[in-house]
Amino acid sequence: MLPQSVLDAVASGDPLPGTTGFAGELPDGRLARDVLGRELLYTDSGDWSHTPSDLDQPTPFPAGHVGTPDDHERVWRLPDSTTDGGLDALESALDTALDDASAGDGDAAVAFSGGVDSALVADAVDAPLHVVGFPDSADIAAARESASLLGRDVTVHELAIDDVEDAVPGVARAIGRTNAMDVSIALPLFFVAERANADRLLLGQGADELFGGYAKVEKAETDPRTDADTVRGARDEVVRTLPDQLERDVRAVRATGTEPVTPLLHDAVVREALRLSDDLLVADGTRKRALRELAADRLPDPVAYREKKAVQYGSLVARELDRLARQAGFKRRMDDHVTKYVESVV
Repeated sequence: MLPQSVLDAVASGDPLPGTTGFAGELPDGRLARDVLGRELLYTDSGDWSHTPSDLDQPTPFPAGHVGTPDDHERVWRLPDSTTDGGLDALESALDTALDDASAGDGDAAVAFSGGVDSALVADAVDAPLHVVGFPDSADIAAARESASLLGRDVTVHELAIDDVEDAVPGVARAIGRTNAMDVSIALPLFFVAERANADRLLLGQGADELFGGYAKVEKAETDPRTDADTVRGARDEVVRTLPDQLERDVRAVRATGTEPVTPLLHDAVVREALRLSDDLLVADGTRKRALRELAADRLPDPVAYREKKAVQYGSLVARELDRLARQAGFKRRMDDHVTKYVESVV
C-alpha cells in the first residue's frame, strides 16, 4: 500500500510531496503513479505490477495519474517554472536528497563517470565507485581523473565489442525497445549495474534535464530541436521527457537484479530546480550553472566544471554498436541501420 504522504498528495494535488517516486495501489483500490514516472507501473485487465514481464500484455500506467487501468485521470502536473528560487534553497534540497540516498537499505555502489552529477553523489555516499567503457573511452579517463582528485578509488570495467554483442538482445528485451538511441543508452547502464553487483546503484540521472545540461537548451533561441525559444522554456520541455527516459533506465538497471537510486530526482530537488532563473541554468557558456556552483563548494573545480559527453558516447558504446551493425551488413547508407541491426538480433 502506498504511504501516507502519497495519500495526502492525492487529496492536495501536490505533485512533489517529498518522495523519490512511487507507484501502486491506494486503500480504495485505485492505482497511482508519481508525476515523473520514477517508479514503474503496468496494468493488464484487472492486474497490475511494477514489472512488465509479470503480465501477459503490460500497458504502462501514465505518470501523474490516479484511477483504474481503464478509467484514470491526471491528478498531478509539474509546477510551472518560476524565477523565485536560488542557490540556498537548492543546496538544502540537495542535502535532503543525498541524505535520503545514503540511508537506504542494502549495499550500494555509485555509477561514476567523473562528471559533476555522479561526483556529487559519490561525495555524499560512502560506497564504491564504478565506471564502464571501452579502454580508450572518455568516461574511463574522466572517472580516473575525478576519483583521484576526490581521493577515492574507482573500479574500472573495460568493455569489449563481444560484451556489447552478447548483451544487445537481452537489454533490448529488458527495456522493451529496439531503437538505436534507447539501446545505446541502456547498455552502459546495464553493464555498470551488472558489474558493480550491488543491491542499489546510485546514479546522477536527471541533472541534465533539470538544470540545463543540454546544448539545445543553451541555444534554445535558435536550436530547432526545441519548440521554446528561452532557456527555461526549453528546459521545461526536456523535463517533460523524463517519464519516457526513466522507464528505459529503470528497466535496464533492474534487469541485473539491482535497484536504481536517483538522488538528483528527489521531489525536493525537482521543486527547487523548477524555480531557477535562466541565468542559474545557463550563463556565459556554462551549463548547469547552479548545480556547478554548489558543487564547487564540495568538489575540486576540475570536477565541478568538467564537461562530459552523454553516456552512450562517453563510454563509446554507441560507436561499437554502430560497428556491430556494419559488420552484420547494416551499412550507414541504410536508413536507421543500427535499429535494423538490433531488430535483427531480437
